[in-house]
Amino acid sequence: MYFFEWGSWEAAIEPDADKKENARARRLRKKITPYENEQAEEQAAAKISASETPKSRGPVYAYNKQILEIRSGMFEEKRGLIGILSLTWISLIVTGTVGIMVAASWIVESITTEAAISSEHVFKITWLLLLTFPTAWLYFKFGLRFTRLEMFTSRHLLIRFNRTTQQVYLHRPPHCGGIVVLPWEGVASSGSANKYAIADGVGVPLALHWSARVTGTLHPELAWVGKSANHQGEIRDEWEFIRRFMDEGPEGLPRPRITSHFPWPWQAFTPQFEGVTHYFRNASKLIKVGLVLISPAFLIIGTGHWLSLLLCWKPRWPKIIRQAGMPGKPVPPLTTLADYPPHIQQRLRENAHLWAVRPGQRPEKKPRKVSRTRKAEPKPS
Repeated sequence: MYFFEWGSWEAAIEPDADKKENARARRLRKKITPYENEQAEEQAAAKISASETPKSRGPVYAYNKQILEIRSGMFEEKRGLIGILSLTWISLIVTGTVGIMVAASWIVESITTEAAISSEHVFKITWLLLLTFPTAWLYFKFGLRFTRLEMFTSRHLLIRFNRTTQQVYLHRPPHCGGIVVLPWEGVASSGSANKYAIADGVGVPLALHWSARVTGTLHPELAWVGKSANHQGEIRDEWEFIRRFMDEGPEGLPRPRITSHFPWPWQAFTPQFEGVTHYFRNASKLIKVGLVLISPAFLIIGTGHWLSLLLCWKPRWPKIIRQAGMPGKPVPPLTTLADYPPHIQQRLRENAHLWAVRPGQRPEKKPRKVSRTRKAEPKPS
């Protein structure tokens, strides 16, 4: 499911007039907006070893002395939900359209043979028209944008690390931000230290972040890397594997298992259990019984996930990125604002203030003054 990436891109290019930000949202944005010193500390932490046991849990699609390519994206294991709903909606439209064609052929045949038109046929075609056209209009107006978050699009989101060019490449569909070239220098990671951990690493993948000052596109970039984790230790191991590959080379790193891009069924079903094995192992008996009872739901979502993979195509990098780092080949230029269409550039400029890093240090919180009402002294009797 590419919902998170799509939502992040939509937030970056949303017109300012459409933003309905209440006071609470403004306070939250002000709280999470980084200062220069915080950004410098986070980037410095990304250069320090975070684990003694580097390991990539994958899925890894390419690995050699020059490149490391891993699956990216958040909530991919949930993409079957949208797939099932989309296929149900599409089936209704197709069934209604076929029914209209059959009923229309009956009416045409009746007119040709000068036979009486059956009122039953007229009722059927009227009912199908009233059912099919509004359903199709609603789907193409509102539903199609969600269907393409996981169907009729790239089979996977990818992130490729190139240690020769010291660049990172994000492969995403155009409606989720498109292909982006980022510098390795300046990356921040949720696995570099516990203070940057997200949900203590439970149920989320490794997060890599580039601030607006690093990207050159006036907005930050966020990439989720690999499988959802069971604990922060797995996040640290994943990050340390990537950090050592980019900073020190593949020597001494355990060779990861290479995964095929072909949509095998187990690639759709096994992700349903990412990030829950540790929870299941330590859960109470009642919770374990409940998880077993709802296991058919995992099977249904996995089936929808597999159908989605079958209806998508293998992502392909541009030639300049495929050849990046090879002798005599050009180094891909970093993505800048000029790489986007004019209307997107304008949107990004208008929203640049939302992602701007604040200068200096975050001011210390002032202690709250608690005003206590003095109790009234008892009156003398």
